[in-house]
Amino acid sequence: MPKIRLTKNELKIQKEALKRFQRYLPTLELKKTQLINEIRVIRNQVEEVRKEVAAFESDIDRWIAVFGDDIDLGKLFSVEEIVTRIGNIAGIDLVIFEDVVFHEEPYDLYETPLWIDRGINACKHKIEQNIRIKFLEDQIEVLREELRITTQRVNLFEKVKIPESKENIRRINIYLGDERTTEVVRGKISKAKIHRKKELAAA
Repeated sequence: MPKIRLTKNELKIQKEALKRFQRYLPTLELKKTQLINEIRVIRNQVEEVRKEVAAFESDIDRWIAVFGDDIDLGKLFSVEEIVTRIGNIAGIDLVIFEDVVFHEEPYDLYETPLWIDRGINACKHKIEQNIRIKFLEDQIEVLREELRITTQRVNLFEKVKIPESKENIRRINIYLGDERTTEVVRGKISKAKIHRKKELAAA
């Protein structure tokens, strides 16, 4: 513990610091709770999207297996743009996925199988869901880092700063109390000496 001055001015400084720490701590604890809840919510969203992807893939596998055409659907479209926005969760700016824009290559409807349209839409849907998962996982990472920092601050205030300030206040109060007692005793002794001198002078 750093050395402190045992003065009235230092007592005032320590009391103000304690008030400040005690005022900030509930805000930090609230932020910590919000972050934990938001991480849980986003994790649930990831799980839901993963389940949708698994169910979708299962459905696609059933119908695509009946077609024997060896066509590379990836050549017929590409991701042109990923649309995002900035959202704010517990005071943290996060990049939130909005939409994905695809560029489609023209193809001959007469020379391609009937299932091509459905196949392209299926691929687009899967890509969109995978991008959604990636953005959600990135959000979790950002919130986890903020949670780590916030938890450190909560621990610093709760386990170090507040107890330290309380101990400093206690030490200063004891010292100042002892000083007051000493002054009172000195005053009484001095008064007694003066009284005795007067008595001796009168005798």
